[in-house]
Amino acid sequence: MSELPQYIDKKRVSDEEILHLMKNASLRELGIMANTIKARLHPENITTFVIDRNINYTNICWVDCKFCAFKRKVGEDGVYILSFEEIDKKIDELLAIGGTQILFQGGVHPKLKIEWYEDLVSHIAQKYPMITIHGFSAIEVNYIAKISKISIPEVLQRLQKAGLSSIPGAGAEILSDRVRDVIAPKKLDTQEWLEVHREAHRIGMKSTATMMFGSVENDEDIVAHWRVLRELQDEFGGFRAFILWSFQPDNTPLQKEMPHIHKASSNRYLRLLACSRIYLDNFKNIQSSWVTQGSYIGQLALLFGANDLGSTMMEENVVSSAGVCNSMNAQEMITLIKDISGIPAKRNTAYEILEQYE
Repeated sequence: MSELPQYIDKKRVSDEEILHLMKNASLRELGIMANTIKARLHPENITTFVIDRNINYTNICWVDCKFCAFKRKVGEDGVYILSFEEIDKKIDELLAIGGTQILFQGGVHPKLKIEWYEDLVSHIAQKYPMITIHGFSAIEVNYIAKISKISIPEVLQRLQKAGLSSIPGAGAEILSDRVRDVIAPKKLDTQEWLEVHREAHRIGMKSTATMMFGSVENDEDIVAHWRVLRELQDEFGGFRAFILWSFQPDNTPLQKEMPHIHKASSNRYLRLLACSRIYLDNFKNIQSSWVTQGSYIGQLALLFGANDLGSTMMEENVVSSAGVCNSMNAQEMITLIKDISGIPAKRNTAYEILEQYE
């Protein structure tokens, strides 16, 4: 591609330019561009990962997203809310393998108020001060505010005071209301999702940003998603990382409604990953989604702009409910990184290096 150098050297790519690349650049060209930008941001050639556990404290949820196979309604078989004792056991198991973080999210339970969440977070923070609590998606925060009759900033401030460190980017899916009205009509709209993260960033609480592609969106919807993330990142710099993952259709209501929707290809994943690295110039960290793509495409993602392998994912319940069960331990991650001549390093939630493996 003759214009390759101009995209590599340019500080900010426009919506029209990234659409042009998405539609016309070869996969190889996109990889070269994304990897060149990644090398500029991470010249030390370190690829990080975190040892954590995803604890889904409840599967009870009223939101009824069409892409979710994990949720259960009150009264259905298999519903649960984990006790503090059950959560403690999971954290003890995480500590035994050198874990440093829990990713805490659940269904949006219709009855749990702010006091329950405060008790939960403070219990963990006091009993396990060495564990970072990264938890509660935007819709959870938004609903806690509504059912507790308090503001979103108050929810965030109270949870932060109790011990919550940061919030995940879950629930973003595609930040285009055209798409959201189809796949999750009861969920937050784009501006409501952004509001929660903006208020978190305003009080110094960091978060991550995600995108789930492969449902009913088009390229323009994807660029709209990236645009609002980039604009919010310009405002506060509060996003620590961007994580791209593909819709897993098996066992979901959306698949039943639209059986023509199939799992996105690895080519599509790598193309979008590279384009996100090119477009999101104010995001230092981009994570590989090996959980949805498998370990070897997850490894290949490191050559298409990703600088982080994400979590060892000691426990994962949401994606696995859709029939996708990939797993990796720390040693496997170290091996994959070294296989492509990278330097592996264990990090914490703040992307600070805890241990490097030469």
